[in-house]
Amino acid sequence: MNFSWKRNLIVLWVGVFFCSTAYSISIPFLSIFLSDELGVDNHLEIWSGVTFGITFLASALISPFWGSLADKYGRKPMLIRSGFSLAGLYLLNYFVHDPYWFIVVRVLQGLLAGFVPAAIAMVATNTPEEKTGYALSIMSTAGASGSIIGPLIGGIVSYYSGNRNAFLFSAAIVLVSALIATFFAKEQSFDRSAPRSHVSDDIREARSNRVFITLLMLAGISTFSVMILEPLIPIYLLHMGISKSTASLSSGIVFSAVGIATVLMAPQWGRIGSRRGFGAILFIGLIGGGIGNILQFFVTGYVEFAILRFAYGLFYAGVLPSVNSMIVQVTEPGFRGRAFGLNQAASQLATMAGPIIGGLLGGFMPIRWVFVINGMMLLAAAVLVKMNKLESQISAVHTTN
Repeated sequence: MNFSWKRNLIVLWVGVFFCSTAYSISIPFLSIFLSDELGVDNHLEIWSGVTFGITFLASALISPFWGSLADKYGRKPMLIRSGFSLAGLYLLNYFVHDPYWFIVVRVLQGLLAGFVPAAIAMVATNTPEEKTGYALSIMSTAGASGSIIGPLIGGIVSYYSGNRNAFLFSAAIVLVSALIATFFAKEQSFDRSAPRSHVSDDIREARSNRVFITLLMLAGISTFSVMILEPLIPIYLLHMGISKSTASLSSGIVFSAVGIATVLMAPQWGRIGSRRGFGAILFIGLIGGGIGNILQFFVTGYVEFAILRFAYGLFYAGVLPSVNSMIVQVTEPGFRGRAFGLNQAASQLATMAGPIIGGLLGGFMPIRWVFVINGMMLLAAAVLVKMNKLESQISAVHTTN
């Protein structure tokens, strides 16, 4: 390496932190923004789910294309493209007063997104292989840290100066990510003379790697389990007796509990995974996450709910970093940008489906039962990991590569 991978890791960590912060600022108040600012009075749960999910449907459809461009032209151009585009679109949210136009802007955000997966792919391909698992675990704390501070900023800004002004903070913060990528992110010299692959070829290559497909499924399930609750938690807190005037702030605190747990535990899971295998960490994380979700069915108080969300986060912190580390192990370096593009597509499809299904379920059954469904799904994923002997399969593929 002709540059320090540790320095690059720090730079990209800061960029992802600001980008994740910008996204998560709107999470605590989006349902309330739809109601109070955009005039959505009926079927608020469904509107909330669609508004959350439509961005990620667009992102899922376009992610393989961006991944292909990343392998052809480099990951840094993708960081710059995404960062400046998102800054402009977050600013545009401030001026929207119609719910349908709001959805249009959310679609554009999905189509032009891609900062986080490009940063992850850049770390994965510019870090010594023996350090990749640790580096990706550290990167996961960037998104988690952003998810801590973002909802708190969103809750505080919306409480004191209105929901609409929080979008200005999002625009300014993601602009910092774009500037960091432009001036400080470094990438190894990139051979741009090779022909760019087609998405259909990438999908065909991915399908030939059975372990990689399993990892994509697990990434989708894990992301879905988080996103199914995103539009429901603010409403659930209202059912607990939290006043509407403080619901945004209270939601921000609850959302941040999982992020704090991830920041504390993800590096520890990364170190343990490097020694004992990431398949074991993935299994433990899924089991703990499943049980943690089911236990939330029995909680009726705000403080107890936040504490249990924190405990759930301690286990969930090991899931996605383990998946990302195993993707590195089972893919060739030249395919890695496209691999993470496909991984992003799977995650974004889950991110799209989660809020929509969560909104529908929340409209037809008590929200507490969604936690039970979610927990059972994670436990089933853990059984899938164990039955497929995923760790041994990854070792065999890694040896071959």
